Amino acid sequence: MYDLLVVGAGPYGLSIASHAAAAGLNLRVFGRPMASWRDHMPRGMFLKSEPWASNLSDPERRWRLDVYCAGRGVAARHGHPIPLDMFAEYGLWFARHAVPEVDERMVTRVSPCPGGFEAVTDDGQVLHARTVALAVGVMPFVEIPGALRGLDASLVSHSSHHSDLARFRGRDVTVIGGGQAALETAAILAEEGSRVRVLARADRLCWNDVPPPWERPWWQTVRSPQSGLGCGWRNWFYSERPGLFRRLPESTRARIAATALGPAGAWWVRDRVEPTVQVLLGHEVAAARPVSDGVRLDLVGRGGAAGSQRSLETEHVIAATGFTATCDRLGLLSDDLRGALATVADGSPEVGRDFESSYAGLFMAGLVTASGFGPAMRFVHGATYTAGALVRGVRRRLRAGGGPSTIVRQPTGSGATGSPSVPLPGGTA
Repeated sequence: MYDLLVVGAGPYGLSIASHAAAAGLNLRVFGRPMASWRDHMPRGMFLKSEPWASNLSDPERRWRLDVYCAGRGVAARHGHPIPLDMFAEYGLWFARHAVPEVDERMVTRVSPCPGGFEAVTDDGQVLHARTVALAVGVMPFVEIPGALRGLDASLVSHSSHHSDLARFRGRDVTVIGGGQAALETAAILAEEGSRVRVLARADRLCWNDVPPPWERPWWQTVRSPQSGLGCGWRNWFYSERPGLFRRLPESTRARIAATALGPAGAWWVRDRVEPTVQVLLGHEVAAARPVSDGVRLDLVGRGGAAGSQRSLETEHVIAATGFTATCDRLGLLSDDLRGALATVADGSPEVGRDFESSYAGLFMAGLVTASGFGPAMRFVHGATYTAGALVRGVRRRLRAGGGPSTIVRQPTGSGATGSPSVPLPGGTA
């Protein structure tokens, strides 16, 4: 029986595995390394985060992004975006040097068993581990607006479903959303020769400012410090103090997780969008139906255009509408295990100080923990804090010898019910 099974081999899973291996744990890591970055992001995109805020985490900080870039004759400089394909290659390099061999099979089911957990791979092998860390990334949580659900994939797709947008050359495409994914997708589509428009609910698009120089007068640094999530003391708190963030009241954490660092485009995308992309603001899709040449969208106005109605026809809709990380979407967990998870108000799993869920021995990482540890968990930058804290929690759990039938504590989240002596039924908000 393994000490730890890491499910997922993206930035969070690889970072956790590196820290766990350094701690001497007997572990296995499953998943295709950097799969989301390699398979679900169109060629030509860039990393929005600063290079120094995009490191995967190993305990000695040897395998940083700037080290990888320097070895290839590229300078990872502040204010200069890194191509996503280079970042994906960096992740593979990190996996080769900082992580035990990664098994590229997928884990399809995790269930409780005496003394720990049972995991089944996609080819039917059964493994057992005393603890499990779920680092499944964002793909299980794809969110498509309700009005578009049920339409054929030839008409509607999510922005994460594309690695190559060239197939839309010469076609009319509508991108829904006002954030980086929507705006950069639209820019690439226009550059590929598509007729593209952006449809957003907001009354205006937001654009991030050009980052200030790394070296600034001390008074500017004090007034607005740099952080992995941008400048300012609020962003610094979210970025650098996830453990303190977790001590905020649950309602405050949920509000911040839902609203902080809202949709915005990177400064270097703006000049690629404004001259070439039609933008329709203050509208959302009320209904959609197939027509002979694609899909007809019935739109309703919001904000200053509230109450107005209009329609448009397009050949394809790309929904760049983000991800909703709730327990009910963790389909690889068995029904009894998923149902035993206590949740917080937004339906995500409640996690303790070490990223352990209410089901002892089952740990969570990444986007699914944003309501517990803050907006940093939506970005690669959060992997460093997560890896250290989670592996410390795994070691404590192993020393305690508690099996997964033991609940660690009485959860206080709004989705939690039951007694601390039995598995708690979860819920979704």
